[in-house]
Amino acid sequence: MMDKKAFRIAVFPGDGIGPEVVREALKCLAAISETSGISFQTREGLIGGAATDACGMPLPESSLALARASDAVLLGAVGGPKWEALPYDLRPERALLGLREKLGLFANLRPVIAHADLIDASPLKTHIVQDIDLMIVRELTGDAYFGKPRGIRIEEGQRVGVNTILYTEEEIRRIAKVAFDLAMTRGRKLCSVDKANVLESTQLWRDVVTETGREYPDVSLSHMYVDNCAMQLIRNPAQFDVIVTTNMFGDILSDEASMLTGSIGMLPSASLGERAALYEPIHGSAPDIAGRDLANPLGMILSVAMMLRISFGMQAEGKRIEEAVRSVLKEGLRTRDIHQDGKNQVGTTAMGEGVVKHLRALLTR
Repeated sequence: MMDKKAFRIAVFPGDGIGPEVVREALKCLAAISETSGISFQTREGLIGGAATDACGMPLPESSLALARASDAVLLGAVGGPKWEALPYDLRPERALLGLREKLGLFANLRPVIAHADLIDASPLKTHIVQDIDLMIVRELTGDAYFGKPRGIRIEEGQRVGVNTILYTEEEIRRIAKVAFDLAMTRGRKLCSVDKANVLESTQLWRDVVTETGREYPDVSLSHMYVDNCAMQLIRNPAQFDVIVTTNMFGDILSDEASMLTGSIGMLPSASLGERAALYEPIHGSAPDIAGRDLANPLGMILSVAMMLRISFGMQAEGKRIEEAVRSVLKEGLRTRDIHQDGKNQVGTTAMGEGVVKHLRALLTR
């Protein structure tokens, strides 16, 4: 553990169901603080649509300053149809992209694990999903999301939309190193996903990942085109251990992989830079169920577990949260998105309180 008795956490509940799931995750931190002697100093800030409504911009300078002054950032969700008609620079999603850019968060880690008690919730057959335990490493600050030129302009009397896929050799190498290092702690198997047969930018991606792989002789490196990978994630997901890919491909593939587990509401993520780190569930703001006590808080709670492990070095406490989540699933508690016949359907608050109950028992035994 870091030689520190207090950690500063910037909390951005955001939009839609964000405040609801963040609330339950913070209860877990409170339980840990009570038993560990560690203080978590949380400060809330505005981000996304909530910030646009209050401040006229999705990422106010005060929120960015709060994030920079913190040891880690917790984010609920941003976005919703309320703000879709706004100019592009004022849309809630720009806040998330802005945080990634300003904090230098270049590596996104998305674990995909099939919980034994949720196997039947997956749309795929049991024998396909039962052994899933993979990690998707997504590059986060390059590709068409940040490349220039970009925008919509008029050429010869008609509108033309332009986005630029751009990667530098160094950007590829640094995300490759993250993926190789992670593979060394797991099954020592890395699959790099690209579209090198069509896109020159990803031919460079393949070349640089291959070169980087020579520094990791103990890791088995393979390459796969993104369309084939999308198919293989459905056909045989257990073949993968660590996947590393570009910003755009990672965005798509990680959401596809999330449904292997039965619900996008179950999966956490970590976005890492050289010094900063942001943790969030991978689901969206789900405005249709916001405020109705229907959201699944487990992805947010598991994001807190990742924060404890990665940013604060609190391996045991992170593990206890993960065990508590498994315990509530074994107990039969289910939010609507993962409900199964014969199980006890509960709301956001009851699910969060169930996790805290098991967590307290695990921390004091």
